[in-house]
Amino acid sequence: MRIGLIWIKNVTILLLSLFFLIIGVNTFLGSFKLNNPIEFLMYFFSSSLLILVCFVGIIYFIFQFAPKKEKDEIDNVKE
Repeated sequence: MRIGLIWIKNVTILLLSLFFLIIGVNTFLGSFKLNNPIEFLMYFFSSSLLILVCFVGIIYFIFQFAPKKEKDEIDNVKE
C-alpha cells in the first residue's frame, strides 16, 4: 500500500511539473510580444523562475527511481 502512495505522489509531482512547464513556456514566449519594458521584465523573469521550478520537479521524479547506493558501499578512493 505504501509503495502505491509513493507512486501516486511522484506521478502527481511529474504531471503538475509538466503542466506548469507548458504554462511557463507560453508565458515566456508571450513576454516577447509586450511593448512595455517593465512588463516584459516581470513576465520574462517570472516565467524563467516557473520553468526552473518545473525542471526541479521533473528531476525529482527521475531521481526517485534511480538506483540508490547501499549503506555499506564505500565511495571514497584514496590514492
